[in-house]
Amino acid sequence: MVTSRILVVEDDTRLAATLERVLTAEGHQVELVGDGLEALKRAHEQPFDLVVLDIMLPSLDGVAVCRRLRATGEVPILLLTALGGTDERVRGLDAGADDYLVKPFAYEELLARVRALRRRAGPNDHIRFGDLLIEPQSRGAWRGKRSITLTTTEFELLQHFLRHPRQVLTREQLLDAVWKGEPETDNVVAVYVGYLRQKLEEGGEPRLLHTVRGAGYSLRES
Repeated sequence: MVTSRILVVEDDTRLAATLERVLTAEGHQVELVGDGLEALKRAHEQPFDLVVLDIMLPSLDGVAVCRRLRATGEVPILLLTALGGTDERVRGLDAGADDYLVKPFAYEELLARVRALRRRAGPNDHIRFGDLLIEPQSRGAWRGKRSITLTTTEFELLQHFLRHPRQVLTREQLLDAVWKGEPETDNVVAVYVGYLRQKLEEGGEPRLLHTVRGAGYSLRES
């Protein structure tokens, strides 16, 4: 199970690869970016649980990236800096960073800082199944990197499936959970499952919502 989704922003490719290996071994899902502007683009495209951010970056330095990320959200930010001076650390913290590490650092310390920041951030409000992710608070939905636009009813139905993965949910259970037992039409569940399938598979992705003949529907791997 994925512990957290982490964006690592580091232009040193060898260090970035090592960070990816260390964090992945801890159970995290890692995305690597080596450029400040690209980091902002990725962070705005999809939610991350933590950002590990180098200060010295091409196109836009880490302090500026940190400031812009903090202006638009509360994602925990761990700064990496090769400069051990107080001024550099203060600049990063003033820009909104939650913590920092001075290079070179022990990877055990990096992992400890990551765990501390995740605890401080509180429980994850994302719900994930495979490459499908929803964010109940913002009502956002993603299939991999692709954003999915859902109506209120579609979102409620998908959220119910995500809260009961791999279970067979009957038509009556779905009616009670989403429509409070008062369907708009007799086949409303089948209609909305169809809507969801179309949107979830629009990019050619494999099916996740399956019909269990004579029983109901299930969110599971193909």
